[in-house]
Amino acid sequence: MKVIVIGCTHAGTAAIVNTKSLYKDAEVTVYEKNDNISFLSCGIALHVADVVKDPKGLFYNSPEGLKELGVVTKMEHEVTQVDIKNKCVEVKDLNTGEVFKDTYDKLIITLGSWPIVPPFEGIELENIVLSKNYNHSQAIIEKAKQAKNIVVIGAGYIGVELAEAFEMLGKNTTLIDAEERIMNKYLDAPFTAKAEEAFKEHGVNIATGEKVVRFEGTEGKVSKVITDKNTYEADLVVLCIGFKPNTSLVQGQLDMLPNGAIIIDEYMRTSEPDVFAAGDCCVVTYNPAGDTRYIPLATNAVRMGMLVARNLVEPQLRYMGTQGTSGIKIYDYNIASTGMTEEVAKSTTNYDVASIVFTDNYRPEFMPTYEEAMVKLVYDKTSHRILGGQILSKHDLTQFMNTLSVVIQNNMTIEELAMTDFFFQPHFNKPWSLLNLVAIKAMEQ
Repeated sequence: MKVIVIGCTHAGTAAIVNTKSLYKDAEVTVYEKNDNISFLSCGIALHVADVVKDPKGLFYNSPEGLKELGVVTKMEHEVTQVDIKNKCVEVKDLNTGEVFKDTYDKLIITLGSWPIVPPFEGIELENIVLSKNYNHSQAIIEKAKQAKNIVVIGAGYIGVELAEAFEMLGKNTTLIDAEERIMNKYLDAPFTAKAEEAFKEHGVNIATGEKVVRFEGTEGKVSKVITDKNTYEADLVVLCIGFKPNTSLVQGQLDMLPNGAIIIDEYMRTSEPDVFAAGDCCVVTYNPAGDTRYIPLATNAVRMGMLVARNLVEPQLRYMGTQGTSGIKIYDYNIASTGMTEEVAKSTTNYDVASIVFTDNYRPEFMPTYEEAMVKLVYDKTSHRILGGQILSKHDLTQFMNTLSVVIQNNMTIEELAMTDFFFQPHFNKPWSLLNLVAIKAMEQ
């Protein structure tokens, strides 16, 4: 069995490693246009802030590691054409310029995503950079050394983490987003308000509800960011507006969503036989809403990559879908969420959405120390099924959202969560778990 893998970040690496583990005799070839694989882009901000000093720790595999498994590893090779009907790909060696063809029995597409870059006026100016891969991280670090005023555009997770990192480096930092709140896709207003307050206390300028109009420059380098409301000085601009599927290579050959996300079934199969796809180039089954959506997350990607290998010869292991569970640390706050926010549930589903916010100390007050925790539960008022949740505390309680992720995946109700068995030990919690308590409060509404 001859297998070709296009792209090798999270999903690609997982697919390759598991394919070689399951099918020892399979001839696996990977084509990757970069010179590295498996870079954990979620660690870029930690690297920029010098919390992670050695970037090697942000890679969990290497081209050498794949070669040791017997994989034909072609770095700095870009697949320029795919002919699915004839099971053939055209490849360009980016070092020599050589172009050649290769054939496959099974094709695994793990092309990932790429940052969204709107056609702003002045976008071609120097020192306007992206934040996605290892090379981007190195460019950001080098350019930040000379920069005094840094503007981050886009207040999702990557944007807010970078804003904190730049502030830690002593930079005059501005965080711009067209939405009215930072991280609005992941958290509801009570939680983003706490995060925004923390940023302001540390001197970060939060400019929400502002749309970037253009960039202005001096001697070819960016010097100002112009929004529809204000002007900001900028020596360095980092674009973190969002991501789109990197699937133009197979456009028109596979079924896709309008945004280019490849449609797959529960076994990672595309619309064409013997062609599989996984990771940020695909749709995911979104359990809280009971539909398919585009949710690029490394956690989804590694599971999907593993599933490709498991189902490569015949369907064996079904994809269970995702809750889009995620977490972030902003200064002293540990924050996590799973499923839908109240805002997202109301705007994208027909559920009769209700919610409850509950605040309590995470462990008994007779203990030497304790911290307050804020928990939110989002649920359907008709069926009482839980749709999402969020937590924020200065103590790390983020694992509660992993538990709630399982609750959502199994379609549990607020009554069932209220009565679920959780241990009690004063070092860790109270006799009633925070998840029990917030569910009980929901029942009382």
